[in-house]
Amino acid sequence: MYAIIQTGGKQYRVESGSTIQVERLPGDVGALVDLDQVRLVHGDAGLVIGQPLVQGAKVTAEILQQGRTRSITIFKKKRRKNYRRTRGHRQSFTKLLVKEIATA
Repeated sequence: MYAIIQTGGKQYRVESGSTIQVERLPGDVGALVDLDQVRLVHGDAGLVIGQPLVQGAKVTAEILQQGRTRSITIFKKKRRKNYRRTRGHRQSFTKLLVKEIATA
């Protein structure tokens, strides 16, 4: 059984027992999170596609880690104008362990 969920503006294919890294979600390590924006569920009853969401479906996941990714450098330059800007960015993330996929 698998599902396609949406969180943080992105879509993820999840199965029970899998781990995913998503945009930062509020909560402490060890807390359970219910993700109710389920776009598609494939299970014993077949394929259920939401219009746009599957009614009554949710994915329960446990927060494994809250962290930040490695630093990236953003460099802007306009030639012959003496314009240079250097910035850095570290994206916050949440690592989730999918516990259960529930349907209506």
